[in-house]
Amino acid sequence: MGRNLIETVMGAVVLVVAALFLVFAFTTTDIGARSGYVLNAKFDRVDGLLIGNDVRLSGVKVGTVAGQTLDPETYLAVVSMTIDPSVKLPADSSAQILSDGLLGGKYLALVPGADTRMLKEGETIKFTQSSVSLEQLIGKFIFSVTDSKGGGGEAGTKGPAAQGAGK
Repeated sequence: MGRNLIETVMGAVVLVVAALFLVFAFTTTDIGARSGYVLNAKFDRVDGLLIGNDVRLSGVKVGTVAGQTLDPETYLAVVSMTIDPSVKLPADSSAQILSDGLLGGKYLALVPGADTRMLKEGETIKFTQSSVSLEQLIGKFIFSVTDSKGGGGEAGTKGPAAQGAGK
């Protein structure tokens, strides 16, 4: 009977420590919902950008990606983001989707403009740069290398044989 009591108490202690660890992790990682004002931006492509990803200004997190929809008229991806209310952005600011390292996740980077008018709740950032696909870049590189080698290879195979046959 005493052994069962000790095991039960130890199990309860382990559960309490696990709960404390989760509370500590949640409060220190800043993954909770952010309050602030909502801005929108339209992109050609948003590959890899997910809801909940960071919105950064000069490398500092100032918001989160709140949603993604497709504009049925222009077929552009509309990204809505929640920005910290203490951060005011000029109307000519730009947004770009960047990668957090070679294999890291994506985030939305804001670059402030110089306009004196500030963006308000629900407005759209007009200047955007879409996500760059690593697969497309590698494909273009491979095809450009094979095209340049392919052109020289054909001339090389015709050269000596054709010259000898023509004489």
